Amino acid sequence: MEINRIAKETTKVMISYLTYQAVRTVINQLGETNKPLGFWLHNFSTSERIKDGEAYLKDLLEEHQELAFRIMTVREHLAEEVTEYLPEMVCTGIKQANIETRCRHLERMTQVSSSAPEANDSNQPTEDDEPDDIPAE
Repeated sequence: MEINRIAKETTKVMISYLTYQAVRTVINQLGETNKPLGFWLHNFSTSERIKDGEAYLKDLLEEHQELAFRIMTVREHLAEEVTEYLPEMVCTGIKQANIETRCRHLERMTQVSSSAPEANDSNQPTEDDEPDDIPAE
């Protein structure tokens, strides 16, 4: 495994995601203090544009420097707050998700194998039996 490369790529994704969260935060703040500017930022922040946080901020700096600096400040604050808990939360979340996925898979495997009809099963429906989901008249 290339742990160093994976860590760098994960960091880039995290930075872009924190940029996205900072934009959402600023849009919400502007919704209360300056609706027209919040509307402008919302329209500027299309999903294609915000996928790469650094490219997004570069474009925003050219259009509205004050908003770009505000988003960078909020992003930095979010990073400081979130990264304190992140390693433990990620590891715990992955372990829990793995357990749940394995349980669902095991349940699905046992239901398929236990519900498979056997040739000499006396509980199989006959022509006289009606399906359970159709009420008798």
